[in-house]
Amino acid sequence: MSTVRDSVLTRGARGAGAVICLLLALLAAVWIIRDLVVAEHPVDVGWAWLGETRRPREFTAWATSALDPLLALGALAAAVAQVRSAVASSVAAGALLSLAAAVALLRIPLAWVLGADWLQGLDSGLTGWARITVFAQLALAAALFVVLATGRRRPPGRPGRHTAGAPAPVYGVVRAVPSVVGPGRPGSPYRGPAVTAGVLLGAAGLTLAGWEIHWRQQLGWYLYRKGLLGDASVFRALLQPPVHWQGAALAVLALGAAAAALRRAAAGRPAALTAAALLLTHAAVALVHTARAGEFGRLAALPAHTQLEAGTAVFVAAAALVVLLAAARPGLPDTSRDLDAVRAYGMAPDEERPPHAPPPPSTLPPGW
Repeated sequence: MSTVRDSVLTRGARGAGAVICLLLALLAAVWIIRDLVVAEHPVDVGWAWLGETRRPREFTAWATSALDPLLALGALAAAVAQVRSAVASSVAAGALLSLAAAVALLRIPLAWVLGADWLQGLDSGLTGWARITVFAQLALAAALFVVLATGRRRPPGRPGRHTAGAPAPVYGVVRAVPSVVGPGRPGSPYRGPAVTAGVLLGAAGLTLAGWEIHWRQQLGWYLYRKGLLGDASVFRALLQPPVHWQGAALAVLALGAAAAALRRAAAGRPAALTAAALLLTHAAVALVHTARAGEFGRLAALPAHTQLEAGTAVFVAAAALVVLLAAARPGLPDTSRDLDAVRAYGMAPDEERPPHAPPPPSTLPPGW
């Protein structure tokens, strides 16, 4: 079986991707630092991320939510993946794709929410900077898509490149190329972790999608629209998407990552890690809110609807944790490195001869 990859990210594309990821991480970090500065106690920022109603010490609003530190860490991880030579190019491309999709889906509604009339009571300068940040993040996400679309190329053909285990037709000593470990591109997940991640992410994504359909029918379009497109009644932080938009976006990310994992695509591992981290945070916030409200202690006495919500949060959190463990396992090794490391000589005049090997003839036989 051939180990030649279908396409790879060029060095320039990976460098550009790393710079864009660092800019995304920097934008998120700036707003996190801003919240820490205006908080009466730094721990208040953490409680605000978990859904508490504590306010900053000034008459202002929180800017970040629990998703922002994840986006910052994800951007840093994607940047590191671009510069690490040990990371397969297809996995590095998957990290860029996952980050760009998450940023785009979670930031799109803020483009109109931050310009809504019901935010006029806040500092106009603050909301203006937040909106500029959102447009900058969307532009950077679009730039990542452009890098992925234009920065791919097929690996160049090389003389003497054959299927695994075949020696190259050159003069001298040739080391046999090791056989392929398993089917799939470099960095692709193994079958067991891929199926585990795909099934659990698919179940979690369908569960979240089902709840959004339920709320649409339960609340009616007028009320559901407020939680989908934004309203003062559901506003919590400047950079936090509306509650129903967030649920729908996470469902889309989970289902997309599930499809990539089940196909054992090389992008499946970073996609699964991204979706699982976001799902775990989303479910953890819901569980903390339930615990703070004291509902766990009297769960049996609560309506079936509330019990189902709590059970959903537990399931999503557990599924996301298992997916994180499965997707964190290394994928298939890059055997093309072994192809490149074939020890042979005689193909070029200035090629280094292996130790204790006889020199090639000064004149090669006819037809060589």
